[in-house]
Amino acid sequence: MGRLEGKVAVITGANSGIGLASAERFAREGARVFMTGRRQAELDDAVAKVGHGARGIQGDISKVADLDRLYETVRAEAGRIDVLFANAGGGEFTAFPDVTEAQFDRTFAINAKGTFFTVQKALPLLVDGASVILTGSTAATTGIPAFSVYAATKAAIRSFARGWIVDLAPRGIRVNVLVPGSTATPGWHALAPGEDANKAFVAASEAATPLGRMGRPDEIANAALFLASDESSFVTGSELFADGGSAQI
Repeated sequence: MGRLEGKVAVITGANSGIGLASAERFAREGARVFMTGRRQAELDDAVAKVGHGARGIQGDISKVADLDRLYETVRAEAGRIDVLFANAGGGEFTAFPDVTEAQFDRTFAINAKGTFFTVQKALPLLVDGASVILTGSTAATTGIPAFSVYAATKAAIRSFARGWIVDLAPRGIRVNVLVPGSTATPGWHALAPGEDANKAFVAASEAATPLGRMGRPDEIANAALFLASDESSFVTGSELFADGGSAQI
């Protein structure tokens, strides 16, 4: 029997990278998986890759109407949520003096507002004892040049978890933050403006990581599985760093 046998899991940002790897792992462990992503074609490909009856619902977490549509589908087809992985997010490198109001608002709308309402809107469907996983970032605890807006949104997510474990304690709902280090995903590589910059970015990340390499999406998915499963039944309000040690030195 799988570690998530019979459970219903919702994963946002599941069309690639960590979200997709987690959807694949959760499905193999017996979960019924609902996946979201902004790009329909990419989401369709991801759902086909996951198989196991996975369901894709296109949507943008920064739009509350899209979240309502997501949960209406989950309610109609499954009736509950046992695991919610609020993974969707994004950011971009911009020098501090050059950050525009539009960039600031867009990053907070996706990462902070989007994560907040992803969880709030799920509350009626979350079963007592459910597991909520939020994707954080090492950027929230380490200074990274030209990345302060993104870092601030991820610090907000860490703060949400501390508040929500108290809010949701009467229902036994656990909330934890999964903190990946540099991970070889399409989104991570897209942060670099070109091939040469990407090579330099990879080299710098590997040099700053005690294990001497970048992480793989499946390695982060393994950590997500622990937080999703009953094996973490006494873990709540924590930060689980799957970062190769990069934020620990």
